[in-house]
Amino acid sequence: MISTQAFVHPDAKIGKNVTIEPFAYIAGDVVIGDDCWIGPSAVIHDGARIGKGCKIHSFASVACTPQDLKFAGEVTTAQIGDNCDIRECVTISRGTASTGTTIIGSNNLIMAYAHVGHDCVVGSNCVIVNGVSLAGEVHVGDWVVIGGHSAVHQWVHIGDHAMIQGMSGVTKDIPPYITASRDDHYAGINKIGLSRRGFTHEQIMAIHDVCRILFQSDLNYLNACDKVETDIPQSAERDYLLNFVRNSKRGVIKPYVKKSASAE
Repeated sequence: MISTQAFVHPDAKIGKNVTIEPFAYIAGDVVIGDDCWIGPSAVIHDGARIGKGCKIHSFASVACTPQDLKFAGEVTTAQIGDNCDIRECVTISRGTASTGTTIIGSNNLIMAYAHVGHDCVVGSNCVIVNGVSLAGEVHVGDWVVIGGHSAVHQWVHIGDHAMIQGMSGVTKDIPPYITASRDDHYAGINKIGLSRRGFTHEQIMAIHDVCRILFQSDLNYLNACDKVETDIPQSAERDYLLNFVRNSKRGVIKPYVKKSASAE
């Protein structure tokens, strides 16, 4: 059902069984997949490519103009996968000449007032909590949770299954499987999240053993990676952690910090 009080450009490509509520705005260079719901006063700009079964709530702005002074009006896109829930007042910028597109995977929940900047890549099954801001060209893996009102610096990479505490300022890369504290430190592995996603006890313990060497051994990261390779049996999880740390361009978050007796 498309409300007569909505504006839908005649060139927009609208799938089957799509509901567009009153006062929504749909531009011409837009593709919306089947079974989507576009809420009242949502704005879908040129360049939006939206998959099936998505919900886009009131005052959300999808594929809006990048907040980048270098943007010169080039034709770019924002691609969103299937079954995403994009809540009130979320802003998702389309790409720039840097990569040409902003990409968001499937089955994501992006809560109210969050911002996804230009040329970001967000995986699938992520939860981006209220008020989170992703600067341009941030890469977020699958199954990531970013706590409320966190700000992620441009070009940061966040690995799969990572969890970032609320109110964080993220300036360094966050390796997979871990929990990151508000001050860019390692705070343990994301054990509960991994258990919920089907990781076995043995896999979780192996990840813990790797992270104990990487983040709690007082070795620098390059030497710690070498020690992990020597001491920990090969596995997909071990190798993903090692490759992530070794290939980080912004540098990895700081190691675990023990609380002093006075702090306790």
